[in-house]
Amino acid sequence: MKLRSLYKLLALLLVFGMFAAACGSDDDDGSDSTVVDDTTDDTTDDTTEDDGVADAGDVAEDAETTEVVEDESTRNFGGEIAVGLEAETTGMRPWEETCSSPCYNMWDAMYDRLMEPTADGNVGGNVYESISSNEDFTVWVAVLRDGITFHNGKVLDAQNIADMFPVQQAGAAGAGHVSASNLIDVQATGALEVTYTLSQSNSAFPSFLTRAPIGMVFDAELAAADPDGYNENPVGTGAFQFESRDIDNETVFVKYDGYWRMDAEGNQLPYLDKVSFRPIPDEGTRLDATLSGTTQAAQTLRQGTIRDARAERDDGADIFLFEFQGSNTGGGMYNVLVPPFDDVRVRRGLTMMNSQDNVIEALGGTGISLPATQWFSPDSPWYSETVAAAWPQFDFDAGKASLQEYVDDPERSDGKAAGEPIDAELSCPPDPTLIAAMQVIEQTWTASGLVNVNLTNFDQQTHIGYALGSPDDGFVGSHGAHCWRWSDDDDPSTNLNSEFAPPTAAVAEAAGIPDIVSPINFSNYFSGTIFQALVAATQTDVFDERYALYEGVMLELADQVPIWYSGHTATAIIVDPAIQGLASWVLPDGTLGAGLPNAEGRWANAWLAS
Repeated sequence: MKLRSLYKLLALLLVFGMFAAACGSDDDDGSDSTVVDDTTDDTTDDTTEDDGVADAGDVAEDAETTEVVEDESTRNFGGEIAVGLEAETTGMRPWEETCSSPCYNMWDAMYDRLMEPTADGNVGGNVYESISSNEDFTVWVAVLRDGITFHNGKVLDAQNIADMFPVQQAGAAGAGHVSASNLIDVQATGALEVTYTLSQSNSAFPSFLTRAPIGMVFDAELAAADPDGYNENPVGTGAFQFESRDIDNETVFVKYDGYWRMDAEGNQLPYLDKVSFRPIPDEGTRLDATLSGTTQAAQTLRQGTIRDARAERDDGADIFLFEFQGSNTGGGMYNVLVPPFDDVRVRRGLTMMNSQDNVIEALGGTGISLPATQWFSPDSPWYSETVAAAWPQFDFDAGKASLQEYVDDPERSDGKAAGEPIDAELSCPPDPTLIAAMQVIEQTWTASGLVNVNLTNFDQQTHIGYALGSPDDGFVGSHGAHCWRWSDDDDPSTNLNSEFAPPTAAVAEAAGIPDIVSPINFSNYFSGTIFQALVAATQTDVFDERYALYEGVMLELADQVPIWYSGHTATAIIVDPAIQGLASWVLPDGTLGAGLPNAEGRWANAWLAS
């Protein structure tokens, strides 16, 4: 297990009012600060021997760790590329739209992140030159780099960062993350100095600035003046500026001549003149577009596409796969506020009747992915063999017995008569491999004789919105069982804290923490035990303490099963080999970046080899 220092951890802190008395003052007492950029710890323990209990701790036999061989000769300037994405982004506003992998590919071309994850698992400065805290982590002071301008020529200063805050507070995505981080105030305390004040300690706060909702820089004045119109004319400080958008067809970005970043030789970035992003939802069509040269790159999160691309490459196709194996885990969720999924007997029964191996095969992941038991991949420092052993394994008869107990209960929550089958909507986007995987689950559940399954599918944007719900239904949503992906290689709190905060105002009120609501708790599962563990995990910088807390969270998920898993998933960007630089992007100080988790490219660093 790797012992990692606090500042590598990417976190969304949930520290709320009920814990205020125990966490100290939020005053800056002038104590010695801790500089995030300088903290590193590579200590490792011996690997625990596999006892055969948790097969998910292994690595798939045919899994590839891509060895990237890039042309280190003269990096060429000029040229343009088109990138195929799995979906259209819902919009161009970092504070408003929920951003997934396709969206990040677009946004990272146009917007700069305040902080960036690094290859060694730390967090380093990007737009921020440095960030430091007071002793109890309630006040953070960041220093902007000088000489950064927006695409409209406006100079980026600390006041713009401060002015972003009320916009983020009002945004659908930003509000939840602001609340989750316990951020209460942002002030410009100098021309280039920004001071963040938190209501309680958040020792991992810098990591919160690596993702879109509050970590991407936009023109606050324009956003506040016309939030809706910002979609039509988005303005950032990134390497490329917005040129045009034909929704569901193509979004085009062109080189920003005033970009502030330089490469190691002192040449101004970006290398490319133009990057176009084309949503191509069909996986086969997207791969074919790159094989034919219609696009020069294809982003994918699907095992079947990686399998097919490998086969094409091995048959002589001139493509290269930037693969990434990480903690991104496929599976789904049950809406625990909608009967019959409000009963753990149903959730456990359906989960145990789900053959992970068969689902992975349908997804095309055989030899690429192995069954998952938790949010963390076997090579993650957070992975737990104890959790792997606790996860309910495939046992059709035991699953049927659990479900039968609910079906025979005269007081069952769905209002049906005892003995009647349950109704279960099973929803997923219309990708062929996803449909095949859902059909495997449908057939197994139906074979029990206890489930009437209704398969539905929606495009990815609608799929996300369907899971989110709306203000009219209190963000409960009407979905039942919903395919989903969980986790990434960020710190556990980045996802867990927002996924398991109170999902509705009613739940928050009942828990004694009114006004603490996370609409992106998609399963709507809330537990005071998990909540308190997540709070505690972000109030310590001791890895072993944090590990024990997250292990406890995973154990409760294994017991209550509000979500299910298929397999740890690989992701990839499939490219024309002329595209170089994607895996070797660096931060302004030369630190190697985190590569391509979730198939998110840093296109400012890409060039076309001769």
